[in-house]
Amino acid sequence: MILGLPKKTLIIIGVIAAVVVIYAFGQKGQADAQGSPTGCKVSVTADVLNARETAAGNGKVIGKYLRGAEFDAQPVVQNGFRKIADGKWVADSFVTPVQGAKC
Repeated sequence: MILGLPKKTLIIIGVIAAVVVIYAFGQKGQADAQGSPTGCKVSVTADVLNARETAAGNGKVIGKYLRGAEFDAQPVVQNGFRKIADGKWVADSFVTPVQGAKC
């Protein structure tokens, strides 16, 4: 016995603590648009969406997002591309604002 508690009790406490931690981390990833610094959060509707360094279809691909990915964006659209960050753009027709977003 550790700390005067039976081994089974310690195992149960450990499992409960693990479930609480896993739940807390899961909730953190489900923040809504209100938790976005810009108030604009989008979800990818394409199977694979390229992120480009310029607001142009021939801009260098610098990243990719899969369908259903959600991320912060800017309320700026230029040439059909939505700004995500400085030097990072995605085709606006392949993202949709999440519920409550101010894009």
